[in-house]
Amino acid sequence: MALQWLILSYVVAAEVAIAVVLTLPYPMLLKKRVVSLVSLILQPAASIVAFAAFQLCDIYWKNEHRLSCSSEVCTATERDRYEKSIYKAQRNVVLCAVGILLYWCIYRICKYNKDLELLEEAEKRHKDE
Repeated sequence: MALQWLILSYVVAAEVAIAVVLTLPYPMLLKKRVVSLVSLILQPAASIVAFAAFQLCDIYWKNEHRLSCSSEVCTATERDRYEKSIYKAQRNVVLCAVGILLYWCIYRICKYNKDLELLEEAEKRHKDE
């Protein structure tokens, strides 16, 4: 069960690195190449959105069917285990949300750069006329 969260955390770390690389100031030629490379990666990487959404559904289902330990019959270790599972679920929800949000940010940064490139080409054509 922990393997899926390890994979998701590595993907989120890679998304952070990509977002940082995209937002660094580069010369225009290098910037265009980086954006085109990341744009090629974006379509297959869209599966992270579905994976994170599935994990969110799984967390929700487990939360709805979790045995609560709020009565006085529970021992201290059972109560600690219950609280620990709640904290892990909250951490995993944040991880899924960050993964989806970072993917969207990377997509918007690439789209913004492509639109900017198209506008520069249109301006160049109008100047040539």
